[in-house]
Amino acid sequence: MKRIVSFLLISAFVTIGVSFDTDAAEIPSLSASAYILYSPYNEEVILSDNAHTRMGMASTTKIMTALLAYEKAEISDVSVKFTEEMTAEGSSMYLKAGDTLRLSDLAAGMMAASGNDGANAIALTIGGSFEGFAKMMNQRAYEIGMKNTNFVTPSGLSDDNHYSTVYDMALLMSSAVEREDFSAMTKKRSVTVDFISPEGYSATYQNHNRLLSLYEYCTGGKTGYTIRDGRCLVSSAERDGLRLIAVTFNDRNDWQDHKALYEYGFERFTAVSRDDLIEDYAIDVLGGEKDLVSLVCEEDYNIVIPRENSENIRAEVVISETVFAPVKKGEVLGSLTVLNGDTPIFETKLCAEADVQGANDKLNLFLFFRNLIYRIFN
Repeated sequence: MKRIVSFLLISAFVTIGVSFDTDAAEIPSLSASAYILYSPYNEEVILSDNAHTRMGMASTTKIMTALLAYEKAEISDVSVKFTEEMTAEGSSMYLKAGDTLRLSDLAAGMMAASGNDGANAIALTIGGSFEGFAKMMNQRAYEIGMKNTNFVTPSGLSDDNHYSTVYDMALLMSSAVEREDFSAMTKKRSVTVDFISPEGYSATYQNHNRLLSLYEYCTGGKTGYTIRDGRCLVSSAERDGLRLIAVTFNDRNDWQDHKALYEYGFERFTAVSRDDLIEDYAIDVLGGEKDLVSLVCEEDYNIVIPRENSENIRAEVVISETVFAPVKKGEVLGSLTVLNGDTPIFETKLCAEADVQGANDKLNLFLFFRNLIYRIFN
């Protein structure tokens, strides 16, 4: 037996697979040569201009350098000894030959101080050479889906063949903030790094990302600047469970422009998580050591919705009336479908939250048949 439970999503219009509509008269006026406001939960572009135009991205490059460093450190957080070959012009962590620190600490300090020396140290340690590291960067970019990007340097110093797009950088930031180590680091206003050598030495680096102080919902990002590329900024923000990514290239007013983009997005959209969307469901278990098994969604998800009311959206849950023990954790016992009118736009499976062992004594066997008879005649 199956039962179907249908309910409305109040004040919600689900946008899974649906493009956002924007009012041109209300779109903020920005100074950037290219910009994007991106919703990673449903992979939608809310606002953009020149989203796929290839341009220099300056030190926002270091998001990729840090991502590769954290991925390597997760396997082996090796110690990095700084050498003369790793020195670089421009912004710096002020590392000296012989300085030694953990790869993860090097990544944190590099991101905060935008240290070109730190980026070089990461590149030569992981890639063996700048060319080798560039190949790693481009391979990871391909995996993320950055189709209009080519990395040459780990730091973002200008090079004719070093370029990306605001869309690609939004994809990169979306991928990076999924990592807990990167996410925790990028939201800090300052980072203190403990060195292995000199022993007992530590250095504190102030985060160049002023948006962390200027905008209360900012959760991280990376600045960048060269004379050729201008001011570049990649940032993330979260409000009421909705995460957004903003990217601007060649923008002389980037702090205010990112704030304007986020205010536009947060005023119009919010997010509904799986916990908001469904009630607590459980199914009777016949012949089990427990009478009920709770249901959970097969995967986490967030549905991005306009704040405008819509009475046309409903969610339909189909679950079994009862199941027979044993039940395995993760066993599919139902489904959740979100519909726009009668059109399905999102579906996920409902699975058993935990194992339920079968009856193994006479009392449980008696209860099994009693419950079975009750179900048949009721």
